[in-house]
Amino acid sequence: MSERTSYEPGTPSWVELSGTPDIEASERFYRDLLGWEIPEQPNSAQLGGYRRAQLNGKDVAGVSPKMDDSQPCVWATYVSVEDAGETLDKVRDAGGQVIVDAMDVMGLGKMAVFTDPTGAVCGIWEPGTFAGAEIVNEDGSFGWNELGTRDVPAAREFYGKVFGWTVEEQDMGEMGTYNLWKDGEAIRGGMMDLTGMAPEETPPHWLVYFTVPDADAAAETTKAAGGQLLNGPIDIPPGRLAILQDPQGAFFAVMAPTDETRENAP
Repeated sequence: MSERTSYEPGTPSWVELSGTPDIEASERFYRDLLGWEIPEQPNSAQLGGYRRAQLNGKDVAGVSPKMDDSQPCVWATYVSVEDAGETLDKVRDAGGQVIVDAMDVMGLGKMAVFTDPTGAVCGIWEPGTFAGAEIVNEDGSFGWNELGTRDVPAAREFYGKVFGWTVEEQDMGEMGTYNLWKDGEAIRGGMMDLTGMAPEETPPHWLVYFTVPDADAAAETTKAAGGQLLNGPIDIPPGRLAILQDPQGAFFAVMAPTDETRENAP
């Protein structure tokens, strides 16, 4: 099992279902889909109703309620950093906009949220007593984080300045070029050009992929619960994937990795 007690800076370390209008309904859906429990925490009231989803007793994702009527329900990605304040300085210098300034979360760590110059929202997490997800790259946990943007050059420049990431281009045939985010030899995530690949109304975003044993079954579970299948299931070299929308409106993806992908997962 890919258990984690720490993350290198620049690594996606946490994902969060932000703005769900019904935590209990979300718990039912993700329990059926991914095997989660989303219990109320002792400090949930102090954290505005925030909870941590668990798989086999291990924390795998955050879940926060809707704070106002204008807040959408989305899946968010958080990248681990050494110093949230210094990272936000880099965000500003590189042309990003800070949405939530660095704030301490009861000693667990410091969080902040920004928008990159292409319009995608991303979070950062400076760990305190809490490092992030305790399980990754296993069935029921997140296994990939992917930026979708219509300005790949601007995104490459921005995230290079903020996190030190570089890009390795991969030829995906009819799907065009896929970009791997790398830090040295370590892979941090991916980037897709949305141009011609997604409806024009689709905003730039970070897409969270959850690992599952069967992408087709996950799609059927989602549809049966009132969610939607948006794309796929399709086969790509790392496995079989589907892009879905949960019943509360949050977009996400599932991936059933090949045996080789599972064996090589960090």
